[in-house]
Amino acid sequence: MGESMKSKEGIMGFVVADALGVPYEFVKREDLDEYPINDMIGHGTYNQPKGSFSDDSSMILCTIDSIICKKEIDYDEIMSRFLKWYNDGEYTPNGKCFDIGKTTIKGLSNYEIGIAPLECGGKKERDNGNGSLMRILPIAYYIGPKDHLESEDVDLIYNISRLTHSHIRSLISCHIYCEIICNLLKNDGNLRELISKSIDNIIGYYKDKDEREEFNNHFRRIIDKSIFDESRDNISSKGYVISSLEAALWSLVNTTNYKDAVLKAANLGEDTDTIAAISGGIAGIYYGYEHIPEDWVNSIIKKDKILDLLDKFDEIIN
Repeated sequence: MGESMKSKEGIMGFVVADALGVPYEFVKREDLDEYPINDMIGHGTYNQPKGSFSDDSSMILCTIDSIICKKEIDYDEIMSRFLKWYNDGEYTPNGKCFDIGKTTIKGLSNYEIGIAPLECGGKKERDNGNGSLMRILPIAYYIGPKDHLESEDVDLIYNISRLTHSHIRSLISCHIYCEIICNLLKNDGNLRELISKSIDNIIGYYKDKDEREEFNNHFRRIIDKSIFDESRDNISSKGYVISSLEAALWSLVNTTNYKDAVLKAANLGEDTDTIAAISGGIAGIYYGYEHIPEDWVNSIIKKDKILDLLDKFDEIIN
């Protein structure tokens, strides 16, 4: 990474992969096996132009702009920007919010009626879509390069998730993802080994009985690393938060470059944009900005505006 972080590596890695998957969201795996994704295109599921990113990237941009504005984490400010995106189409490629999850809608609606931001997120088991995992990446950059996250770091990650998703499985998923990102920002080495080390860092973290039971029971394939070597048939690519994290990790450790990682993730089908994007954030950091296909980067709508925003973000986080 050099002496200072360049957020465009992970954020643009994320945005590009998001746009790659948007036209194919909800397409079945067997259909993609017959006609695989091999390039960035337009239209498809949402009939959006080539280079259109989804809610995943829009909410990341909201979060980044809030941090630039306040020079700190302000939960009300972040929620207000989420509402500008949802209601007014700000931070979107084409002026309209075209994709949003039900739990996220519920969280934003709670905020609109005056509920405190950290009380807005869904707390039930069914509120475990990937809607907070998909937007947590800027918080890993805000925390910065670390071998191991401290309790105050994890509390911050939890709070950002709680804006829309408060169930412990969503919180733990965000923790694992940020642990991996912060480790990658600090260390060089083999990707599989770095991800494994990050997972090992977390294993002793959960002391509370209920949290530990959730962690041990629902994250077993991540804890024991068996997810790395699962067959593709045993990888789910639907919107459940743990499945999304597993699918991203599987795609990353079974490829050797950015392009192959995000294509492998997107070609799992179903939640193509989010799983590709979660993979793309890590792949962008690990392989570097220059290894994201240039024609894909140049296709991103509002690319220059996003890069300008990220330059400002870098001033805050470095």
